Amino acid sequence: VQLQASGGGLVQVGGSLRLSCAASGIIYKINDMGWYRQSPGKQRELVATISSRGNINYADSVKGRFAISRDFAKNTVYLQMNSLKPEDTAVYYCNAEGLSTWRQSFNSWGQGTLVTVSS
Repeated sequence: VQLQASGGGLVQVGGSLRLSCAASGIIYKINDMGWYRQSPGKQRELVATISSRGNINYADSVKGRFAISRDFAKNTVYLQMNSLKPEDTAVYYCNAEGLSTWRQSFNSWGQGTLVTVSS
């Protein structure tokens, strides 16, 4: 299963960006989809996840500013990022886990998209 992320870029403090990530391949079912980020010198951290039932989890640092959503028909997850801060600068990675058509489990990562917030 492949994930293709898009939507990163350069934005000023207080601005907004919307990230998209589409999954493709021999997919039977996707359970959780989510976004993670990694800043230079730091470990990759969870930003937000959304389950197949629509249950959502956010990192405390983005609550009230970011919104994750999912198009189940398109196997796509989105991350709407508002009120961006310099500390949101990072490479953002999408993730999906589920079952392939052959009922084999998968846990796939996208290639990463850079978000830079300038002050």
